[in-house]
Amino acid sequence: MSIRFPRPLRAGSSIVVVAPSSPVPDALVPRLALVLTELARRGFDPRESACLRANETPSREVRCAAWMDALLDDDVDAVMPPWGGDLAIELLAHMDFEALSRARPKWILGYSDISTLLVPMLLSLGWASAHGPNLMDLVPAQTDPLSSRALEPLVSDASFSQRASAHFQTAWVDWKQQPGAAFQLDQPTRVRTLDGRAMHARGRLIGGCIDTLASLVGTRFGDVPRFTRAHRDEGVIVFLENCELAPGQLARALTQMRLSGWLDDVSAILFGRSAARETSSPLHETVVRRVLGDLRVPIVIDADVGHLPPQWTLVEGALATLHVEDGHATIVQEWVSR
Repeated sequence: MSIRFPRPLRAGSSIVVVAPSSPVPDALVPRLALVLTELARRGFDPRESACLRANETPSREVRCAAWMDALLDDDVDAVMPPWGGDLAIELLAHMDFEALSRARPKWILGYSDISTLLVPMLLSLGWASAHGPNLMDLVPAQTDPLSSRALEPLVSDASFSQRASAHFQTAWVDWKQQPGAAFQLDQPTRVRTLDGRAMHARGRLIGGCIDTLASLVGTRFGDVPRFTRAHRDEGVIVFLENCELAPGQLARALTQMRLSGWLDDVSAILFGRSAARETSSPLHETVVRRVLGDLRVPIVIDADVGHLPPQWTLVEGALATLHVEDGHATIVQEWVSR
């Protein structure tokens, strides 16, 4: 299956903000207003879906209808959830993938539970989408080099290059008290390989949050081995990040992925920083080494992916070149259909 890249966003492009997992409660509407204003300042046309604002999560039918309406609307250029949540998986059995296969691809940006939708859409439709900062991260005060460029892949029609961050955040600010707060980057970033050696890899990107993607293993929505086989000549780079899994849970999830063939014949495995207190580095490294250390494939850890921001914007399905050496990393992504 060829990868289908959405057309680049331009001035005036319409962006629908829809919550397929968790809506925005009243207490956080001030931050939502800031990010919508920021989209408009950048020249886009932000629009809200019907179920975006709510203090309780709407039914799966209501959320799926809003999600599908945005994706099938030819006047919409991009779809951006405010953030992740817990129950995006409920939508998969109710999405009309046949109708989506005939629709024009739209850019989608998000991470965490949004991974549950991005990966099946790549596997089933060939739709490229952007795994990166959630919309609610992108307030005007967010000026670090990675976050401030998060939307650039969506306006590019060729390629996109990123370097590792200088520092990352270890604790989140209360957005209810400080709706306009930017990330507090307090710890130095050091991207490295499991064996300590420099590495260089090339391949199609696929991945996201381990906590949610593990639930797709073995289902018709998570046939990553078929994707790997289809792109064996180009290579595949799997990227993963842990949000809340404790050591034993993380080990089981990674083992399940390995036993299912998710990690067979890949060019490299890229791990983001672990946000789980029980599995923070170096324990995160210990678990990865225990489960995957005997694989004959480069394994990168503590990269800019996931719940300890800032993070790279990684396009699912893009052809990427990844280089890691001496604590530094660069990744270049190309929009190549095949």
